[in-house]
Amino acid sequence: QVHLVESGGGLAQPGGSLRLSCAASGRFFSIYAMGWYRQAPGKQRELVATIITRGGTNYADSVKGRFTISRDNAKNTVYLQMNSLKPEDTAVYVCTATVSESEYRRTYNAYWGQGTQVTISS
Repeated sequence: QVHLVESGGGLAQPGGSLRLSCAASGRFFSIYAMGWYRQAPGKQRELVATIITRGGTNYADSVKGRFTISRDNAKNTVYLQMNSLKPEDTAVYVCTATVSESEYRRTYNAYWGQGTQVTISS
């Protein structure tokens, strides 16, 4: 029973930056990994980035080199620093969490946030 709350979304100009945060609260024993998905109208849901508890990260090709995911394990909070933003980054960004390595490997996310809107336009 983990509640995920995203923040930091909003409007930015192309080439600008935003930093998203996702705080996990509630009663749970552990989280193996957290990640960010994004969903835009007319597009498939895309896994943007993931980070495991010990720090290993993965990124979608579309954001590699521009976005950085990080985590504060003590605070159960994950961040997504988004730089060099493009209009195609416009989407609802959703934070997720998984509780085991096996579920992480099959992309099963036990917990989902409600999302935060990111809009990139000039």
